[in-house]
Amino acid sequence: MTDAETERETETATGLRARLVDVGVDLVATEGVPALTLREIARRAGVSHGAPRRYFPTHLELLSAIARRGFEDLSARAAEAVGDGSAHPRDQLTALGRAYLDFAFTHRGMHELMFRHDLLASGHLGLRETSLPLFSLLAGLVGRARPDADARLVAASLLANLHGLAQLWSWGSLQLATGAEDFAPLLAAALDAHLGTEKR
Repeated sequence: MTDAETERETETATGLRARLVDVGVDLVATEGVPALTLREIARRAGVSHGAPRRYFPTHLELLSAIARRGFEDLSARAAEAVGDGSAHPRDQLTALGRAYLDFAFTHRGMHELMFRHDLLASGHLGLRETSLPLFSLLAGLVGRARPDADARLVAASLLANLHGLAQLWSWGSLQLATGAEDFAPLLAAALDAHLGTEKR
């Protein structure tokens, strides 16, 4: 095989790999996590059902590649929400919390996929490492807002609170329990619970 043929084959492989992930991203957005079978992704990508195995030897690897796109998207939204970092940490955390919840509400399938324990624990494609910058941003802001506390523990608890808020709001449970029509007061209460209610 010539160098040119090898280069073309590599480009084709890279293109197909990206297409399989693109199809998975679209599929999880429209039909949810259960639709993400190898066979269905291959069908929608227009390749044989065995083709994904050449680029993703296991189903977990393909799911991890799809979830990685979700973390990249959410991280970009989070960075945009906090801006240049000059605002008060509590204001940045409010913006970050809103960006997280907006993402969870508008990308429910992807949000569910991203936090699946089997994907994060497996280490495929460095998915856990892809998720860490977002947590580090959250922990850094918590540390600035509450220098007296263990920032990582408080940030983990706050993240769990936001995750639960996203899930229960999506189900409609919180609206029934509180009569709230907007999640903003619930976000403010979560931040108060973790950061305190000190006036600036």
